[in-house]
Amino acid sequence: MRKLFAKIRRMDWAMSACMVALIAIGVVFINSAGSVRPTETLRNLWRVHAETAAVGLFVYMAFALLDYRKLVDWAATPVFALSCAMLVAVLFVGTDRFGGRRWLWFFQPSEIAKLAVILFSAHVFAAPGRSGFRWFLAGMAILGGPALLVLAEPDLGTALVLAPSVLAILLAARVWTKGIATLVAAILLAAGALLWTVDRAERQTDPERREQIYRYVPLREHQIKRLRVFLFPDTDRSGAGYNLRQAQISIGSGGVWGTGLKKGAQKLLGYLPPSVSMNDFIFAVLAEEWGFMGVLEMLALFFGILASGLRIAARCMDDRGRLVAIGVLTLVFCHLYVNVAMSVGLVPITGLPLPFISAGRTFLVVLMAALGIVQSIAVHDDAEPSGEDGPEE
Repeated sequence: MRKLFAKIRRMDWAMSACMVALIAIGVVFINSAGSVRPTETLRNLWRVHAETAAVGLFVYMAFALLDYRKLVDWAATPVFALSCAMLVAVLFVGTDRFGGRRWLWFFQPSEIAKLAVILFSAHVFAAPGRSGFRWFLAGMAILGGPALLVLAEPDLGTALVLAPSVLAILLAARVWTKGIATLVAAILLAAGALLWTVDRAERQTDPERREQIYRYVPLREHQIKRLRVFLFPDTDRSGAGYNLRQAQISIGSGGVWGTGLKKGAQKLLGYLPPSVSMNDFIFAVLAEEWGFMGVLEMLALFFGILASGLRIAARCMDDRGRLVAIGVLTLVFCHLYVNVAMSVGLVPITGLPLPFISAGRTFLVVLMAALGIVQSIAVHDDAEPSGEDGPEE
């Protein structure tokens, strides 16, 4: 029991407090957004979020008390293999929802794959001598396999968010810095070329010429619509651009102090679609009802998690722990940035949830497990390699 309490005392409780506060915010605003849903089941999704968080807290503490080195050394490879197998299985026996096949029974394998890729990448690149072009290609293979399977669902947002986490781990491990810089530059150039192509197509007055240009765009029709809305947000306000337009109105309506809990007019009048107000666009509900000051409080809580995680990574003397922490923090930051940025029109719309706040069971549990592993790094970093306490003096 003394060892158990000693581990608990070593946890970074600032990170835990920020995480719990964000989950509580999620429960409050899922309840607010769900108050206009037509069925009792949908109105009670805030209870599901709270119950999932209770399970997640148990998982969080279990991973925090488990020695992360044992997890990375012994479980990273089978978990990665299992996650890839589930990504394959979901393509054949998964459940179709919202235009994609992403569910396997009651969970989303793509969410589990996010953590599995981070753990396996840390396991591979924490070993000494893993640098140079050959190992850079190995990192691309680790990223490419799950990413291609997720793209086949299709789920472009999840596939894209895997890349920054792996690249951050490769950069921290100094696998091939010049190669990573070249790859990032190539990705940015490709993204710019893609946007330029869509812009050029939309400016064509000849429909046939427009279709000819779009034949060279390697995206699905709904993805092209999202890029079109991003570049020309006012061209289809009642169609593909409707959600973005209403989200921007909601955010602007909140002002400094907000309209008050459950008093957001956009949500109450149904302009902000109820189907997205509890997940992808819950930030719009929060910004309208909590205002600019409430958004700052939410961002401060995320900053508390990121600052605590960076402090843990900086103090960690073990490469396995440092790489895992960097991968997890990159994952959280990417989700936060993309969700908020798409709500205000800074990036194209994609289905990435707001961490801890958006409704979603698998993502919440996986994210809490990931932070639990980061806590394990704080607890076990200077312990003996076996995870046991040293001999008493």
